[in-house]
Amino acid sequence: MKNLREKVVNAVIREKFSSRGGGIEIDLGVLNSSWEGEKMSAYQNYLGGGMLGGIGTDSTIKDWKGYHKLTKIAEELIKIYAYNVGIEDEDIKDYNNLPLSAY
Repeated sequence: MKNLREKVVNAVIREKFSSRGGGIEIDLGVLNSSWEGEKMSAYQNYLGGGMLGGIGTDSTIKDWKGYHKLTKIAEELIKIYAYNVGIEDEDIKDYNNLPLSAY
């Protein structure tokens, strides 16, 4: 059986990374047929002045943060995003202390 990282990587439908932020989006239906048509993303916004914000996650599933399986997927998606933009695993917590938005 594939581990969670492999499953999430296989569910990627869109990704864009740049010095001004970006994101990665997955199809949750690939991970669980009951989530067909639902998506999840990890993203990082540009705050201005050469600074990026924290790495955020969101999903099309309402109240998704109340589901353990979905929060585990979100955590893994953050790690995958961080890896793709050159953020080390031990630095992810520091990034998540930053605001998600400048507004």
